[in-house]
Amino acid sequence: MPFCEVGKYQNGVDASGNNGTKIFYRSYGQGPVKVLLIIGLAGTHSSWDPQIKALAGTITPNDSESAAGDRSSGEGGDMEVCAFDNRGMGLSSVPTKKSEYTTSIMAKDAISIMDHLGWEKAHVFGHSMGAMISCKLAAMVPERVLSLALLNVTGGGYECIPRLDRQTLSIAVRFLKAKTPEQRAAVDLDTHYSKEYLEEDVGTTTRRAVLYQEYVKGISASGMQSNCGFDGQINACWTHKISRADLESICSAGFLISVIHGRHDVIAQLSHAKRLAKKLHPYSRMVELPGGHLVSHERTEEDGIQLHLQEKVLQKEVDHLSCPTL
Repeated sequence: MPFCEVGKYQNGVDASGNNGTKIFYRSYGQGPVKVLLIIGLAGTHSSWDPQIKALAGTITPNDSESAAGDRSSGEGGDMEVCAFDNRGMGLSSVPTKKSEYTTSIMAKDAISIMDHLGWEKAHVFGHSMGAMISCKLAAMVPERVLSLALLNVTGGGYECIPRLDRQTLSIAVRFLKAKTPEQRAAVDLDTHYSKEYLEEDVGTTTRRAVLYQEYVKGISASGMQSNCGFDGQINACWTHKISRADLESICSAGFLISVIHGRHDVIAQLSHAKRLAKKLHPYSRMVELPGGHLVSHERTEEDGIQLHLQEKVLQKEVDHLSCPTL
């Protein structure tokens, strides 16, 4: 299985602190265009499957025998995509100390994966906590980012607190009580999708019933997140902050930014995403779509188009602009 030992690609305190820390990743497709996908809280690399399929044309990882056969036969596109399990989830290492989970540390994990793959630059897409990590990555190494897509993002800290109403409080209680894949799958559906989407008919059943089976299968395969992993990732979200210096660093590179959000997101509030997009103006644009927290799944076609075409659509608009006063 493909792992990146992040300490090998870091220096000083980072290298010693991450000695033995392994991040599980998967790459898909072949080509000069590189895309790095960073998932959110309690998610795994497979959460990106719809986007991987749209971008790379396959969800068969490059380390499989069938992918090797495709390459030898000359099949494939012009894009290579990488998705990975953040520390604390899936097959990646699970540090026991909450201090070992910050968006800066996790951004350095992502940079190490780029180094491991030999990627000089990449288009970076992040969802929720993954979007926070993506912002930190872009601020740390703006010269290595070709474009940035932030899905259902917040600014961290108090902005991580969802809209306080009966629905979200009920979801929070159910999430904390979930101890089995079945319980977790049931609450995840209400967390990730809009009610209208879940109630849609799919053949002789509902989308909720279809997704429930998929979620139970996926959670059973990856395993329930450990307490250390969950507490650590929550700490990363709570302590996340994009400083003025971070914003200036991101803007200084002049790459293109799409802030994409579901209007019915019960986890990450739309107003916070709008505020971040405004701070990143004129290099950013705000894209609102009908959907919930996992709008990338509800609106795969629209979302994929926004991500895939953002460079072509926006480049002419920002080439002549300088970073605004923040």
